[in-house]
Amino acid sequence: MTKTRITYPDLSNSSFPGLGESSIIHPYFFHWLLMHQFYPMLWRLMVIAAAFAILSGIMAVSFSRQILTVDSGNVTGDAIVVLGGGADQGRPEQAAELFENGRAPIILVSGRGDYELAVRLLNKNSVPKDAIKIENASKSTLENAVFSVSMLRSMGAHHIIIVTSWYHSRRALACFHHVAPDLTFYSCPSYRGYQPQEWSRYGMEGYIGVEYVKLLGYWLWYGVSPWP
Repeated sequence: MTKTRITYPDLSNSSFPGLGESSIIHPYFFHWLLMHQFYPMLWRLMVIAAAFAILSGIMAVSFSRQILTVDSGNVTGDAIVVLGGGADQGRPEQAAELFENGRAPIILVSGRGDYELAVRLLNKNSVPKDAIKIENASKSTLENAVFSVSMLRSMGAHHIIIVTSWYHSRRALACFHHVAPDLTFYSCPSYRGYQPQEWSRYGMEGYIGVEYVKLLGYWLWYGVSPWP
């Protein structure tokens, strides 16, 4: 059987059908357009997008401490809220130190998962039981804010210090601002695992990567702006 070889028309001259005066565009013109114009352009755009994504990822990790951390400095308040999910990351110890320094008279432990451990660590660090309140229904950072704000209002608290891990501090503060914009919130995070040389020891790379995903997800899904 004789095979037929297809020869594509030369598009470099004006006599190619569809490029001259004729109103009918030759079908091979579309194939040429895809192969020589669209696909190469699409490939270049994909390469640029991939390079941008890689560069953004490197920048996000390299400057994660500056991007994710919010520290309000030497502030005082009516209450301290220490968030759960990181009792092993120095959050209760940070809250106890703030309490000992007279920064606030009450500590509210918020979060279902490890609140008992947080309370034990607070007691271990000389925080009296009558200064500790517990909110153990919340299962997310946004619920931390919703359920804690209800209790804070009943306490008459207007200025509140949020204690969480450094990489979580921006999203945590944003959630509380989102839920109760009429109250004043500060951030005094724990800095355990803050230095890059400590990241492997505390598994910070994983926490940081997940935090960026959650930060974007909270913004898109709940409307919680990272920069309130």
